[in-house]
Amino acid sequence: MKNGLEEHYVIKDNKKLRMGYTTGSCAAAAAKAAAYMLLKKEEVPYVSLLTPKGIQLHLEVLDIQRGENYVSCAIEKDAGDDPDVTNKLWIYAKVSLIEQAEIHILGGKGVGIVTKPGLEQPVGNPAINKVPRQMITEELQQVCKNCGYTGGLEVEISVPEGEKTAEKTFNPRLGIIGGISILGTTGIVEPMSEAALVASIRVELKQQVETGHKSLVITPGNYGREFLKDNFPFDLERAVKCSNFVGDTIDMAVELGVENILFVAHIGKFIKVAGGIMNTHSRNADARMEILCANAAIAGADTGVLQNIMGAVTTEEGLRLLKEAGILEETMKLVIKKIQFYLDKRSYGKCKIAVVLFSNEQGELGRTENYPEVAEQILH
Repeated sequence: MKNGLEEHYVIKDNKKLRMGYTTGSCAAAAAKAAAYMLLKKEEVPYVSLLTPKGIQLHLEVLDIQRGENYVSCAIEKDAGDDPDVTNKLWIYAKVSLIEQAEIHILGGKGVGIVTKPGLEQPVGNPAINKVPRQMITEELQQVCKNCGYTGGLEVEISVPEGEKTAEKTFNPRLGIIGGISILGTTGIVEPMSEAALVASIRVELKQQVETGHKSLVITPGNYGREFLKDNFPFDLERAVKCSNFVGDTIDMAVELGVENILFVAHIGKFIKVAGGIMNTHSRNADARMEILCANAAIAGADTGVLQNIMGAVTTEEGLRLLKEAGILEETMKLVIKKIQFYLDKRSYGKCKIAVVLFSNEQGELGRTENYPEVAEQILH
């Protein structure tokens, strides 16, 4: 049976990737089906749902259970070709009759509870975001209208495997305990969506600011976190990971009122920032050796060294060549200055940004001049 997404896909790296649908769409569809079966007293094998993106879904209704005043059912999450840990989870909605003429939404087993400020939902609420709540409410209001029902409905969303799955997500780090979040602004999952990744970074930044932290440590990836843990006294739990989105992270930090940033970054990504490249994914730009070579040339490297650097496969190999030539330290000073220049340019001076640059083999490669004052703000 077609689900409505057969003609919808994205092209990434010359591959056609299937779209999917969000946990929010699953919750709304399950709630709609359960409400209809409760009020009409008849089973429905499939339910249709118009997503905020305008795509009509047609989804199978699973595990229908009835009680005297309730109906429960599930929708299976399909993430398409996105590497989403919630793929194939069953999202349940239990809809019950209540006297008050309202739609009341609860979180059940496997749906996380918000325990820290700065997230979309207040502390104490189940992590069912605004758009899924709107979708559930609007679908149930329409079902009530169509069935001539003037009372109220209580909806409990649950995910039996949610608590276990949440351990593989950002939720524990964000202060969402006990399960996954019910998410989605369009109702549709776009494979490897950069917008979704940037949105998750913004959530972390916002949470830090709303808990009183306006001086932050940011690392592009796991290398940075490991180096940070082994070499600095900063609280690792407060460090934000920005992946490849250096520029977007600075933009969002400035918007949210962050005052100081310390990037602790591996040269493999941040050498690109020395060339003004603010999205460091290799798909966008890979000028690592060109930038390293240019700075080495200014530092005094001879033609043979430059040719070898241009032929190197990794920045680690390039650094080894610079060290053998005796110009690693001078080259890194130039690289650090260029990184500082482009980061300041991106922030328009509205946020003080410092950098610690390192490599796995050579260790720390250098710090920007403003490191001491930014580090002090972070510590205190």
